Amino acid sequence: MGGLYKICEWVMRFTIINLLWVIFNLPLVFIFLNILFLEQKRALFFFILPLIIFIPILFFPATTAMFASARDWVIKDEYVSVRRYWSYYKENYLKSLMGGFIFTIAWTIWAVDYYYFSQENIIFMGIFFIIGIVLLVYTVNFFSVMAHYHMKLGSVFKNSLIITIGSPVLFFTVLISNSILIYLSLNTVWFLLPFFAGALMSYLSFSAFYRFYYKVVSSNQIN
Repeated sequence: MGGLYKICEWVMRFTIINLLWVIFNLPLVFIFLNILFLEQKRALFFFILPLIIFIPILFFPATTAMFASARDWVIKDEYVSVRRYWSYYKENYLKSLMGGFIFTIAWTIWAVDYYYFSQENIIFMGIFFIIGIVLLVYTVNFFSVMAHYHMKLGSVFKNSLIITIGSPVLFFTVLISNSILIYLSLNTVWFLLPFFAGALMSYLSFSAFYRFYYKVVSSNQIN
C-alpha cells in the first residue's frame, strides 16, 4: 500500500504541474494545433509571427516555473502545489522573459538558416543539425540553471554554456532523455504530452543537472 501510494503521489505531481504548464501555454497550444492541420503553406506565416511573440512571453516563464518545481522534487522530495508553481512563475518571470527573447531570436535564426541551407548542401544540413542539437541542450540547461541559482541573466547564460560544453555525460543524458520523451509523446504514447511529457522532461533534465552540480561541489570541497 505504501508503494502504491508513492506511485499515485508521483503521478499526481507530474500531472498537476504538466497541466499547469499546458494551461499557461494555451495560446501556443492553439497555434501549434493550427500549424499541424494547415493545408496551405502560404498561411503558415500568419501563425509563425504570433508563435515567435508568445514563446518568450508564455513558454519560457512557464517552463522555468516547471523546472523550479522539479528542483523541489529532486532536492527536497516535496509536493509542489499550484500556489508554489505560481510563486515560481512570478519570481522568475522577468529573467525568463528576457532569456526567452534571446533564445527565440537564436532559434529563429537557426530555423531560417537550416531551412534554406539544408536544401543546398547535405554538409550544411549536417552542420546546422548539430548546431540545433547543441542549442537544444543549451536551452534545457538554461532552465535548470535558472531554477537552481539566484544570479543575473548574463551569469545564467554563461554558466549554462559552460555546463553544456563542459560535461559530455550531462549533454548526452539531457539530449537522449528529452529526445525519447518528445518522440514517444508525438508518435506513440500521445497522451503523455498534455499530462506528463513536460514535467517528466524537466524532472529528468534537472536530475541529471543536479548530479553534475553535486559532483562539482563535492570535488571542490575535497580539493
